[in-house]
Amino acid sequence: MRTMFAFSANLSTLFTDLPFTERFAAAKACGFDAVECQFPYAHRAADLAALLQVNGQRMVLHNLPAGDWAAGERGIACHPERVSEFRAGVAQAIACATVLGVPQLNCLAGIPPAGVDPADAMDTLKQNLRHAAATLARHGLRLLIEPINSFDVPGFLLSRPSQAIALMDELALDNLYLQYDVYHAQRMEGELAASLQRWMARIAHIQIADNPGRAEPGTGEIGYAFLFRWLDQIGYTGHVGCEYVPREQGPGGTQVGLGWLAAHHRRTQGEAP
Repeated sequence: MRTMFAFSANLSTLFTDLPFTERFAAAKACGFDAVECQFPYAHRAADLAALLQVNGQRMVLHNLPAGDWAAGERGIACHPERVSEFRAGVAQAIACATVLGVPQLNCLAGIPPAGVDPADAMDTLKQNLRHAAATLARHGLRLLIEPINSFDVPGFLLSRPSQAIALMDELALDNLYLQYDVYHAQRMEGELAASLQRWMARIAHIQIADNPGRAEPGTGEIGYAFLFRWLDQIGYTGHVGCEYVPREQGPGGTQVGLGWLAAHHRRTQGEAP
């Protein structure tokens, strides 16, 4: 069966033995024409765009600013007292995406602050998603939301794919899509094949890692050989982001772990737009 999707290398989790700006070339040497990252904001967008150009790559995704990541924050979209900060982050992300040619931005809902009623946190998230979607739409960009499992990130407001779909149904925003992370989905709900087929039209990006351990495919319980065939069968034509933590963390560990691609007869290049 002809492969319809392409893989992208997540430069925030792969090739981490190298400085961030050197990971583009490392990914290219492994055949990745598409890359993504969690947060590009520590670098000048023009410098990153130059790296994409010289390596013949495109960046397919990055996140909105998500607060103080080093301090444990995992998004501020549900923080009632930080709506202005969130909106400033939306503007910052759009400016970066415009320079990098990124077509979609992912929003992390976050963990509600202590003392905030969960209902208020959810209302804030809805308000912020409406603002972000409308603002991104003016720039021709898609907005994504990503459920994060509550085992790795206890208290994360949006933890299940079905919960995200229900929220999308309620908001009814034309450019709001689901980012389906297979690892997080497996930990919370499973039923990967049925869920992917049911929500295919609502999914704009897929990310992968195995479970347990969040390492490369083939290190855990998820049947990726079947899952990749299934994505072809149901007609997924987007990118599949390799957002896993290589089991081998020494120098060259990412490259050592990429044997799973050949094992599944998969390439890093494809026909995805």
